[in-house]
Amino acid sequence: MTGVSNEGKGSANDKNDGCGEKETRKLAVMPTLGSEEDDTCVTFVINKEDHTLGNSLRYMVMKNPDTQFCGYSIPHPSEEKINFRIQTRGTPAKDVLKKGMKDLNSVCEHVLRTFETSINEHKRRNQSADIEPMDQSAG
Repeated sequence: MTGVSNEGKGSANDKNDGCGEKETRKLAVMPTLGSEEDDTCVTFVINKEDHTLGNSLRYMVMKNPDTQFCGYSIPHPSEEKINFRIQTRGTPAKDVLKKGMKDLNSVCEHVLRTFETSINEHKRRNQSADIEPMDQSAG
């Protein structure tokens, strides 16, 4: 996560860099309509991601007992972004999202360690099988 933007003007995921070019943030907060700010009900825009992150992160956020609702959508198949909505029972949605990302990262690290351990064990077991015995009959 490179940064969270909560700008009320313009698009939720574009920022002008001062040179007329727009910089796209990885994570932004979609502005909400209405007069009252509610930090327990937020839609985040995650750029350059798809269902792989969306569904995994949704699953991890839903495991949090503070989460009342969590869902995501991809606005259009040609857009590389996710609208990720979180509603909580009082905890700020930003904190629930951070916890979900940390939990997902921990699961991914565990899977990677387990995979690497299994590969190393497989190589170790098969290393002796790769050495062929010398043919004693050739003379």
